[in-house]
Amino acid sequence: MKIAFIGLGNMGGPMALNLLKAGHTLSAFDLSADACKKFGAEGLPIAKSAAETVADAEVVISMLPASAHVEGLFLGGAGKPGLLESIKAGTLVIDSSTIAAATSRKVAEAAAAKGVAMIDAPVSGGTGGAIAGTLTFMVGGETKDLERARPVLEKMGANIFHAGAAGAGQTAKICNNMLLGILMIGTSEALALGVANGLDPKVLSEIMRRSSGGNWALEKYNPMPGVMETSPASKNYAGGFGTDLMLKDLGLAQENAAAVRAATPLGGLARSLYAAHSLAGHGALDFSSVLKLVQKAS
Repeated sequence: MKIAFIGLGNMGGPMALNLLKAGHTLSAFDLSADACKKFGAEGLPIAKSAAETVADAEVVISMLPASAHVEGLFLGGAGKPGLLESIKAGTLVIDSSTIAAATSRKVAEAAAAKGVAMIDAPVSGGTGGAIAGTLTFMVGGETKDLERARPVLEKMGANIFHAGAAGAGQTAKICNNMLLGILMIGTSEALALGVANGLDPKVLSEIMRRSSGGNWALEKYNPMPGVMETSPASKNYAGGFGTDLMLKDLGLAQENAAAVRAATPLGGLARSLYAAHSLAGHGALDFSSVLKLVQKAS
């Protein structure tokens, strides 16, 4: 297929490369010149603009930071036309950004009015999953559109779930990330407590991993430096999923909870703790660096 890929961050870049390796014809773009240079050096064909990427595309994939970016890209604003003006009718749009469900529905409705099919397909699995092609996709949209997208999604992920109608994928994602933010704080607290008492963090991590406290952070993403070689914690918390991105997702969860009158007290507390961590100057670090917030000073 001819695929346009817009958004070459820590997640989007590796996802696009996996599609290229699978034999698809790619045209990619990012507003960051550094990102374009980095992934262009790895063989990804880089276009001069987002509009140029979609000129002959059968599928358009976007992986952007927030709702405002997705709405601005597809719908435009401030006198600038949106990308839907350049996408031909019959094209399939897959938005893998994590944004508000209401924004997904708004853009999907605008796309449908142009004869363009659109699904929201946010992901879970981290940068490791993006590189390995083992991501989980949570999809909102029409079943027929998901089936069109499936051969493409399968080249980037190992699990594909149809959560429901447009926006449902986003709802599933914010529920997942709220839980992730909460469990990362809990895991960090437990490890920090053990280390403060003189325990070896590797030993404690293995004990908890094989006990009732076992969770994804202990399995794949340990927040304590030196425990897990592949985790961002062992790389000075560089790369990975940024604290400010987690803060954004927790904010989306709280906005949604307020809209449907759901009780999410731990989600609210997690958002406050990540906000404090960000204000302390750690917003660009991987979200597992929240360990610094609860770690005893050495």
